[in-house]
Amino acid sequence: MVDYGKQFMLYLMDEKCYDNYFVEFDLLDGDCFRALLSKGLGLGIIAGSILVKVPQITKILANKSARGISLFSVCLDLFAITVHMAYSFVNGFPFSAWGDTAFLAVQTAIIAMMVLFYGGSTVLAGAFTVGYSALVYLLMGGLTPLNYLLIAQGFNVPILLLGKLSQAFTNYRNGSTGQLSAVTCFMLLAGSLARIFTSIQETGDQMMIITYGSSSFANLVIALQMLYYWNSSDKQKKPAAAAGGAAKKPKAKSKKTD
Repeated sequence: MVDYGKQFMLYLMDEKCYDNYFVEFDLLDGDCFRALLSKGLGLGIIAGSILVKVPQITKILANKSARGISLFSVCLDLFAITVHMAYSFVNGFPFSAWGDTAFLAVQTAIIAMMVLFYGGSTVLAGAFTVGYSALVYLLMGGLTPLNYLLIAQGFNVPILLLGKLSQAFTNYRNGSTGQLSAVTCFMLLAGSLARIFTSIQETGDQMMIITYGSSSFANLVIALQMLYYWNSSDKQKKPAAAAGGAAKKPKAKSKKTD
C-alpha cells in the first residue's frame, strides 16, 4: 500500500520533492510547491475538460438549432486545438500539460458536426467527421515531421484570435450570443488562464505560453460579451413584459347616455 502511495505521489512530484515532503518534512520548499500546484491544476483542468463543452452540446440538442454559432470560428478553434495537441504529444510533454486538448478536440468536433447537421448539411456533417479523423491520424501518427508541427503551432496564435474574435463579431452583429453556453464560455476562460501557469511550470515552451495567453484574451472578450448581452436581454424583457401586461387590461365600458 505504501509503495502504491509513493508511486502516485511520484507522479505528482519528482524524487527530490518527495524526499523533501515525506522524508525531511520540509513543507516550505517553494519550487516543490509550485511544481505540485502546477501538476494539480493540470489534472484538474483535464478533469474539467471532459465536460467543458457538454453544456454547449446539450443546448444545441435541446433547441435542435445551432443559431448564432459561427462554423468558421468553430473550425478554426478545432484546428488550433488539434495542432496544439499533436505538437505537445509528439514533443513528449507531460499529459498533465496538454491532456485537456484531447477532450476539447473531441467535443469541438462534435459541435462542428452539429452545426453542419442542424444547418441542413447531413452529408457534409458525415464527410467532416471522416476528414477530421484522418487529419488527427496524419498529425499524431508519426506521419508529420516535428518541424512542420512547430510551424503549424506558430500559426496557432493568429488562428485562435481570428476564430474566437470572428465569433465575437457574430455576437455583435446578431446583438446576442445565440446558442452559446455561458458555462462553457467561463470554463474555457478559467482553463486557459490556468494553463499559462502550468505551461510555464511544466514545459517552459514559449510557444505554448503565448498561445494560452492569446486564447485567454479571446475567451475573455466572449465572456464579457456573454455578460453584456445577458444584461441587455434582461432589460429588453422587462419593458416587453410591462407592455404585455398593459395590453391585457380590459377596456372600461362606456356608460350609456339617454
